Amino acid sequence: MGKYLQSDLAEIEHLLSSQARRVESMVLASYRALHERSLTIANEVFVHEKVINATEVEIEEHCLRVLALQQPVAIDLRRVAAAIKINNDLERIADLAVNIAERTKSLADFPSIRVPRELERMLELALEMLRDAHTAFENFDVELSQRVCRRDDEVDNINRQIIASLAQKMELEPENVSGYLHIFSVSRIIERMGDHATNIAEDVVYLARGKITRHRFRPVQSV
Repeated sequence: MGKYLQSDLAEIEHLLSSQARRVESMVLASYRALHERSLTIANEVFVHEKVINATEVEIEEHCLRVLALQQPVAIDLRRVAAAIKINNDLERIADLAVNIAERTKSLADFPSIRVPRELERMLELALEMLRDAHTAFENFDVELSQRVCRRDDEVDNINRQIIASLAQKMELEPENVSGYLHIFSVSRIIERMGDHATNIAEDVVYLARGKITRHRFRPVQSV
C-alpha cells in the first residue's frame, strides 16, 4: 500500500502545482483587464474560473479517496490535510480574480478614473507571495514560507495607503465616488489575496513541522 499511497500523494501535489500556476495566470489576467479596461480579457477570466472550479473538485475528491482507502498517518496525513486546505485557498484566490474582472465592467462607466500605481505594486507583492508559497510547498521550505508571512504586512500597509488616498479623492470629486469605490474594492480584494497566500505558506509550515501557526502571530483586527 505504501507505494500506491506515495504515488497518489505525488499526483495530488502535481495537480495542486498545476492549479497554482493557473491561478497565478488568472490573477494577472484579471489585473490586465482592469488596467486596460478590457472586457475581452475580463471575459477570459470568467472562462478560466470554470477550469479552476472543476480542478478544485477533482483534487478534493482525490484527497478524500486517499483518506478513506489508504488511511495515511504522520507526515503523509499532513500532506493530505495541507493539500485540502491549500486547494481551498487557491480556489478562493481564483474567485477574487473573478471579482477584479467584474470591477473592470463596473469601471467602464468611469473612464476618467485611473488605476493607482500603488495598486499595481500591491498586486505584484501578492503574486510574489503566491508564487513563493507555491515554491515553498513544492520544496517543504519553511524559511521561504515564513518570509511570505512577513510580507503580508507590507501588502496590508499599501492597502491602507490606497484607502486613505481614495477617501481624499472622494471628498474632492463627489461625482466619482461610485467609481472610486470600485477601486477601493479592488484594493481590498488584492489584500485578501495576500491573506490566502499567507494561509498557504502557514500550511507549508504545518506540513513540514506538524505545527499549526495560522492566526498565532496575526494582530486582531476590529470589525
